[in-house]
Amino acid sequence: PAPDPAEVVKTAWQQLGDRHYRDAAESFRRAEELSGNTCGACQLGRGPAKGKHMRIRFWGTRGSIPKPGPGTVRYGGNTSCVEVRSAGGTLILLDCGTGAHGFGQALLAEPGGPRRGHLFIGHTHWDHIQGLPFLAPLFDPAFEWDIYGPRGLGPSIRETLAGQMQYTYFPITIEQFAAKVRYHDLGEGSIEIDDVRVTAHYMNHPALTLGYRIEADGASVVYATDHEPHSPALARGERPPKSADECHYASFVAGADLLIHDAQFTLGEYERHLGWGHSPVEFAVDLAIAQHVRKLALFHHDPMRDDAALDELVAMARQRAEGSGVEVFAAAEGLTIELERDVASTDARDAAPALQPRPLPAPTDRTAPIATDPEP
Repeated sequence: PAPDPAEVVKTAWQQLGDRHYRDAAESFRRAEELSGNTCGACQLGRGPAKGKHMRIRFWGTRGSIPKPGPGTVRYGGNTSCVEVRSAGGTLILLDCGTGAHGFGQALLAEPGGPRRGHLFIGHTHWDHIQGLPFLAPLFDPAFEWDIYGPRGLGPSIRETLAGQMQYTYFPITIEQFAAKVRYHDLGEGSIEIDDVRVTAHYMNHPALTLGYRIEADGASVVYATDHEPHSPALARGERPPKSADECHYASFVAGADLLIHDAQFTLGEYERHLGWGHSPVEFAVDLAIAQHVRKLALFHHDPMRDDAALDELVAMARQRAEGSGVEVFAAAEGLTIELERDVASTDARDAAPALQPRPLPAPTDRTAPIATDPEP
C-alpha cells in the first residue's frame, strides 16, 4: 500500500529538525504527490507558494521574552516574527525575534523558494532582534537580503544589529554573514519593493519604533506592535479631544484587511504600566472598529499569559467587537492567513485622509525616508 501522506509529513518535520534540509524538501514534495493536492501540512514545509493573494504567517507572537513550555503550546512562545508573501512571490519578514529561527529553517527546506528577502525591523529591543544570529539564510551565500530599520540620531541599523553580535555577547559577528546583505535606515514614508508598497509610521514606544503597512494584490496588512495610545483617556474608551498624533495613527491603520496590533495588556494592567509602550486589548479593538478594519490579530502576547488566559482575552475582545463586523483572534505560531481583496475595506482606506510623512524631530536632518549604509 502507498505510504500515508500524514506519516510522510511527520518524517519531513523530523528531517527538518535534524537539519536534513534536502531530505525534508523531498519528503514534503512526496506528501503532496500522495495526497493529490497541496495539503495544509505540506504548505507548512513549503511556505506560502505563489498564488492570487497575499499570505501572512506567524512565526513568533510573544512579547518581551520567549516563553516556551506546555502552557504556551497553542499560541506559541517565540518572540515577534511575521512572514508576508505577495502573490508574485515577494518575501517580507517583519521583525526578527526568536520566531525567525523556525522561519529560516523552513525557507532553506522550501523547494524553489525565494532567495531574496526583505527584513523590516520595527525597533531594536531584544525581543525583536534576538533571532537575527540564528536566521540561517543569512549564512547561505545563495541568499540576498535587504534589512530595514529606524534610525534616529544614534547608530545606524547596521551598527545597532552588529552590537548584539560582538564577541562579548555572541561567537559570530555580523561580518560573517555569507549572504549578500544591504542595510537601510528608515524614517516615516513609503517605498516600493517589486509588487509591494511598504509604508512606515512612527509608533509611540520608549525606543524609536516603526510600524509598517504592506499593500499588495489589492489587500493590506498593518503591523503595529509596541505602540501605546498617545492619550490614556483614549485607551480607556473615553473621547478626549482628537490630537494630531492620534489622527495620523488612525489614518495609518484605516481600512486594513488585517491589523496585527499590540495587545500586551488588559486595561487594568495598562493602568499600572503607563509609559511602557504597549496597548491594552480594549484600545486595539476600539481602533479596529472605528477604522473599519476587517480582521484584528491580537499580538505581542504578555509572557505571563498562558494559552488559557489568552482564550479568555480573545473571548472578551470578541464580545467588545460584537456586531461591528471585525473578526478578532489572537495571533498564533504557525497560523497562515490568505488575504483576498475586499472592496468595502479598500473604499474605506481610500476615503481616509492621505498619510503625510513626518520627519523625526532632530537638530540636524540625519533621517531620510530611506538611506542605505555603504557595504563594508
